[in-house]
Amino acid sequence: MAQIQTGGGDGGRNQPKKHNTRVDFTPMVDMMLLLLTFFMFVTTLSKPQIMDIAMPSDAEVLEDETPKVKESRAITLLLGEEDKVYYYLGKIDESSYSDYTTIKETTYSTRTSNEGLRGILLERNAEAVNLMRELKLERLERGDKMPVEEFNERSNKIKGDIDALTVVIKPLESSNYKNLVDALDEMQICSVGKYAIVDATEGDLFLVENYRTRGAYGEANLAPQAR
Repeated sequence: MAQIQTGGGDGGRNQPKKHNTRVDFTPMVDMMLLLLTFFMFVTTLSKPQIMDIAMPSDAEVLEDETPKVKESRAITLLLGEEDKVYYYLGKIDESSYSDYTTIKETTYSTRTSNEGLRGILLERNAEAVNLMRELKLERLERGDKMPVEEFNERSNKIKGDIDALTVVIKPLESSNYKNLVDALDEMQICSVGKYAIVDATEGDLFLVENYRTRGAYGEANLAPQAR
């Protein structure tokens, strides 16, 4: 609390009195501690978000243990130079190497939802995207009545369906770390539940080089399977 102490002059009749003001900040310190305690209790601490990523493994996998994927529901992304993304659908056979249009080119552009890598994934994974949207709306309507465990279980079931889109991500040496992070972000945005990071093969490099040269590389070199 504030205190004012008054003192007389040196005895002169017309001299003003001196005032000494002292402010006690002890209550202010107590109030700051109470506020700090309050904010610590009511503030939700941010939790780190993690992603489950399947990385390449050196262990041999038996044919019976290999996950079954529909070729019509598979897409392979080849992360290239200057933020370019090369991709092809389904499985590559020997005849595909002679046609440089086997793979297509796109970017990470997100100006609209219909262009770039996001547009391709949303189009091919439309069913899962719509189901996830309905699930999120249901969660908003129910508020706190939908447990996190129930939401995660239902979302994993949608993304892990046999007809759900499967994406294989293959970073090339010309790509950078940001390209990989951008591709993984698109997996979450487009509700892709089945995806993995795999090393690029010799055949992938052949396809990319043949595409860059518009077929000239394939005419001058044998395809990997033909060697």
